Amino acid sequence: MTEIDVNLIAEGIKNAIDKISCEVEPSCAAALCAARDAEKNPTTRFALDVMCKNVEYACEQHLPVCQDTGMVVVFLKIGQDVKLTGDFLDDAVNGAVREAFAPLRKSVLDPVSRVNTKDNTPAVIHTSIVKGDAVQAEIMLKGFGSENMSQLYMLNPAQGLETAKELIVQTVASAASNPCPPVIIGVGLGGTFEKCAEMSKHALFRRIGSANPDPVLDALEKELLGKINALGIGAQGFGGATTALGVFIESYPTHISSLPVAVNVLCHCSRAAKFTISEGGVSYE
Repeated sequence: MTEIDVNLIAEGIKNAIDKISCEVEPSCAAALCAARDAEKNPTTRFALDVMCKNVEYACEQHLPVCQDTGMVVVFLKIGQDVKLTGDFLDDAVNGAVREAFAPLRKSVLDPVSRVNTKDNTPAVIHTSIVKGDAVQAEIMLKGFGSENMSQLYMLNPAQGLETAKELIVQTVASAASNPCPPVIIGVGLGGTFEKCAEMSKHALFRRIGSANPDPVLDALEKELLGKINALGIGAQGFGGATTALGVFIESYPTHISSLPVAVNVLCHCSRAAKFTISEGGVSYE
């Protein structure tokens, strides 16, 4: 049994937010620059160049890479052989968010009264129990220009995978320039209504250029990426070769009478980090 103080988790989350608010995830930054270098449309190339310079400048000056500092999403995988000590976990996580967002824009409010919570809490926290004696944390700042473009479809089995693929591509086509493309697409296939949506969000933690360990899903990701880029929306809607930097899919068995499909859209600024806390301390990926 490994004892882990939740304040150590909170400290890791605070440090992660401080970093990712100003630094785009490295594989995303590299993909943006590669898209710029390959782009033949001069207007779109200029737009991509501005994005790349913004990423570089934000990192150098430690300034928010986007004015929408987003809503904090946290996935915590807690080892079954871990004993958490200290404060209540959710309180510690939200305390970390509150502290990290002191210098950042606060965008979280009550959905009914529309009154701002004034500290960007609460975070959206997903916890799961896994094997082992460590805690794995994944943190994302999710902007809502892209979040608002996301969709969930509850298909019947007769509509099949081909309809699912059409709807995934159509979601990006309908979003057009609204989510600040080139976008990153997370897809959930199967499960239930809420499981499907959760998978589509978690899929966005994948590194751009990484292969799906499932060869069937890997082929599907590549097919969808090709179809989405063939839309020609391009960076900021100016046209060109790159409408999406990546498509990532997670799947789960579902009921015989359904085919849930969730499409979570992310803008060109992937602000995500991962770290693990074990007996040996904190290690960042």
